[in-house]
Amino acid sequence: MKFLQILIHTLLVLLIMTFLLLLFCTKPVTTYQLDESKHFKSWKSEISKLKFKANDDSLQEWNIGWAKVNITPDHPTPMAGYGNRKGKPFEGIHDSLYVRCIYLSNGTNEVALVSVDMLIIPPTVYNILKAKSSLDVSKIYLSATHSHNSLGGWYNTLAGKVFAGNYIPEVEIKISNAILNSIAEAKSKASTGKITFTKDIDREDIRNRLNDNENTIDAIIRSLEFKKDNGQKAVMVTYAAHSTVLNSATMKLSRDYPGILVDSLENKEFNFAEFMAGAVGSMGPIEKGIDDFDEVQNQGIGVKNHLIKKNDFEEQLNPGTLICKEIKLPMPAPAPRIAANLALRPWVFYWLFGQEAVFVKALKIGNLLLVGMPCDFSGELMKSLDDYASSKGLALLITSFNGGYVGYITADEHYNENYYETRTMNWYGPNNGDYFSEVIRNLIDKATK
Repeated sequence: MKFLQILIHTLLVLLIMTFLLLLFCTKPVTTYQLDESKHFKSWKSEISKLKFKANDDSLQEWNIGWAKVNITPDHPTPMAGYGNRKGKPFEGIHDSLYVRCIYLSNGTNEVALVSVDMLIIPPTVYNILKAKSSLDVSKIYLSATHSHNSLGGWYNTLAGKVFAGNYIPEVEIKISNAILNSIAEAKSKASTGKITFTKDIDREDIRNRLNDNENTIDAIIRSLEFKKDNGQKAVMVTYAAHSTVLNSATMKLSRDYPGILVDSLENKEFNFAEFMAGAVGSMGPIEKGIDDFDEVQNQGIGVKNHLIKKNDFEEQLNPGTLICKEIKLPMPAPAPRIAANLALRPWVFYWLFGQEAVFVKALKIGNLLLVGMPCDFSGELMKSLDDYASSKGLALLITSFNGGYVGYITADEHYNENYYETRTMNWYGPNNGDYFSEVIRNLIDKATK
């Protein structure tokens, strides 16, 4: 009898403690009108201050340089990309990791287009660049290849340790120094040339991870091709298929399919190539092959073959415009869900993930607007934004992982669906597909005034 009383008392205490814990740590998911929200109004205030200078037609010449720096670890370190690896170190190196940079100047302004063979650009790396770069950090346009088989150890938060393993301070310092060195080397090699924006269609190597509707797939390879007057050529390629051909059981460092893509381009068509993840949210690769690395080969070569065909679209970019802006991006309070209608409170999110500045990059090169987003930005949102840019006389290129990170931004129609992207990795509640799309439309408007 006494044992039963103790058991009941213990269960009651546990029940009360669980209730209090849920009350203290969670809250119901709330909905709101986007245009009435505080963060939306703050963005409108922020964007109202942004000005793009008019074209300077007296500028007639591009200066272009490129460089890469090897960042492959010389000893086993944690791998980043899949939480179920639990931060285990890599067991071998399939192919080396790099920082790649293309430097541009029109004689008045300069910018560095930098891509890193990592899952994301960690916010801590961006903070180090702010402190150490001789080039204004707002002029460094960053992205990642988004390989899920790259080095980890770069984010000292509880959530960071899940996805990137135990924190190693030297990693973020090494990455930052490699970025700075790549910029310096690329600038030192700059010489005159031309820049062309191209688009090619590749529907054979991409799928929608959320549905089977082919009309919601961003199948466009968007590229910048650089040709120096001395005949050397480089290319910056963006594509929306996730770099997840390699699965979590593969414990070798690799650049995934973007590595095969850039290596094959450098082997014949170009002297230099770099890859930036495009609107990768909801977009997956099509795995074709007998094992992981056969699939990687087929994916990379598949994209390459579509890229080197006659372009579906091309436009030479005038050196009269080279403008890169960094704009603060106000966000709603974080509300990561643990159930359909139950979310963690903001303080719990910050305890798990830390709290970093969020921003968007807007880079106008000639008649092309590049927008660097702090997220996995969904390819489902691209067509309407492409059409909007075209209606304003602009070409548009969107990349993910700009040095900040807020999780996945997907079409709002999926918010109540129980997918990894819309539940586990949606950290800021409803309406963010519409919000981020409005942000990009506002940047398009500013770039065409």
